Amino acid sequence: MIYREEDYLQLSGLQHFAFCRRQWALIHVEGLWAENLRTTEGALLHERAHDRSQRERRGDLLTIRGAAVSSPSLGISGQCDVLEYRGDPNGVTLTGLDGLWVPYPVEYKRGSSKEGPADRLQLCAQAMCLEEMHCCAVPEGALFYGETRRREIVRFTDELRAQVSSMLSEMHVLYERGHTPRVKPTASCRACSLKELCLPKLMRIVSASAYIAAASREEEP
Repeated sequence: MIYREEDYLQLSGLQHFAFCRRQWALIHVEGLWAENLRTTEGALLHERAHDRSQRERRGDLLTIRGAAVSSPSLGISGQCDVLEYRGDPNGVTLTGLDGLWVPYPVEYKRGSSKEGPADRLQLCAQAMCLEEMHCCAVPEGALFYGETRRREIVRFTDELRAQVSSMLSEMHVLYERGHTPRVKPTASCRACSLKELCLPKLMRIVSASAYIAAASREEEP
């Protein structure tokens, strides 16, 4: 299936979806958002990583920040925090540069490495976009964690790619329906910036937006 540009979803939403389908829908379907310390720290880290004025080449390594990526077959668009092009005989040509190059996406995250797959899925989706854009293989990338100041190498396995495709298909269906899933609260809810909006009683109505609108009407004199 080939998606139209107007139907593209935000690539970054894949991480939200993998963490919690309801969180993703509250943000990307209903347009709700709330900040906490974690989101603020993450935003500052990404702001530095996306500084497009910082583009440099050192030998066989070209580094670009905030590079736009997209995929018509996945129906997503977004940015790579850092995109490295590494000189490689199995790579592709780049306009204005000699030699052959292989894309290597690097995603910046606050905190440290996590057991869950959310970060790795987002990075893999970036790689799949790059493969479609450049018509080349992107076998691996890296996650850079702000707390440890170290990179975690991620291999883009067939299993990880299948998860990305499956989740994005589900996201497109939910987005088209305008549906916010119901989920069971977990320990992870305590760290969510939307915990004050995603309350148990919200599960009993159509959407969080409808609840907020109803609450506002009740407060009116």
